[in-house]
Amino acid sequence: MVDIATRVWNHKWKIDPIVRSLIDTDFYKLLMCQSVFRNKRDTQVRFSLINRSSDVRLAELIDEGELREQLDHIRSLSLTRGESTWLRGNTFYGKRQMFRPDFMEWFEQLQLPAYHLEKREGQYELTFEGSWPEVMMWEIPALAVLMELRSRAVLRDMGRFELQVLYARGMTKLWEKIERLRNVDRLRIADFGTRRRHSFLWQDWCVQAMTEGLGEKFVGTSNCLIAKNRDLEAIGTNAHELPMVYAALAEDDAALGQSPYQVLEDWQEEHDGNLRIILPDTFGTEGFLDRAPDWLAGWTGIRIDSGEPAAGAETAINWWKQRGEDPTQKMVIFSDGLDVDKIEQLQAQFAGRVRPSFGWGTLLTNDFRGLTPGDALSPFSLVCKAVSADGKPTVKLSDNPNKAMGPTSEIERYKRVFDVGQQQAMDVVV
Repeated sequence: MVDIATRVWNHKWKIDPIVRSLIDTDFYKLLMCQSVFRNKRDTQVRFSLINRSSDVRLAELIDEGELREQLDHIRSLSLTRGESTWLRGNTFYGKRQMFRPDFMEWFEQLQLPAYHLEKREGQYELTFEGSWPEVMMWEIPALAVLMELRSRAVLRDMGRFELQVLYARGMTKLWEKIERLRNVDRLRIADFGTRRRHSFLWQDWCVQAMTEGLGEKFVGTSNCLIAKNRDLEAIGTNAHELPMVYAALAEDDAALGQSPYQVLEDWQEEHDGNLRIILPDTFGTEGFLDRAPDWLAGWTGIRIDSGEPAAGAETAINWWKQRGEDPTQKMVIFSDGLDVDKIEQLQAQFAGRVRPSFGWGTLLTNDFRGLTPGDALSPFSLVCKAVSADGKPTVKLSDNPNKAMGPTSEIERYKRVFDVGQQQAMDVVV
């Protein structure tokens, strides 16, 4: 096992590239990329970094030269033979050859496109433009680089023993969480922490701790590289990116209203079983479910990623009952801002009523709250989103208006089209 503190002290992080593989990314990115490659490969998109935590002034913490060095390194990466073999030959969700030969041939030749970087008002403006399948692969590594460079900036002036104590406390904090989760009956939990992790080495340590501490209750990791290296299940389905871009491409309001379901029609052609998970909150969960075609009720489950999670689960249960489905056979994946208290509460509330599952993100792989002076390592909310498609702006409404994004006029149009009423604003923790 790597001695993380000694690695930090000896190398001051210079020797370690932050992203060391194109599959150091979330599994759903690869699944979505294949779908986009098949259905929308010529769509031109623009992705942009968005720091929701404006008090964390990244351009004042992170050296621009270091950031460029890390981003340039990512552009030099390509799939290794072993990574390609793993993707082509491994079984994912019980299916062999999940990734089609034409997609793999494209992916094996992929070099990520150029980026645009500048400073403005204490923040970095980082954007990526080009064809959708290429540009979308920047999202996760870009976030991982910014998050880890922020960690390195905070740790740079710490002494050797100070680092040892910091990581010992961080490990203890996580292990105490794991000990509590051991006692949660019928728990199913996965690592969803790549995009806002403290560092690659720390995420890898967290996954190893979960594997040993939770056994079969730990069902896998979203990180493909760690899944490959640790012989774990790669976990993931789809994300808000798909409906956001499909919606932006809609020619009129009628097509806009149907766009979230067109996404899932395309998805259904490729996937079945546990990959048929609905993510309903992009433009508001209640309106999405009210207008959903009957065939969607037969899907395996729902992921709840914004709003009050218990309310979202109750909405899903009522919807399934109305559509003649048995909620006890349906999976509900909770994935927004989770920590142990909330996991325990939701499992107790919904076990037996649905099949609860948890995608544990930032507060698994980046919880150093209270462990540094001034809480300098406290996690913050950084995203990299598609902001336009074929020159048209994208929109996300969410079930939490504090997560909404897009031009004001388009947000109001989407609220009208998707019949979004009053929403409850909630703090965006991570």
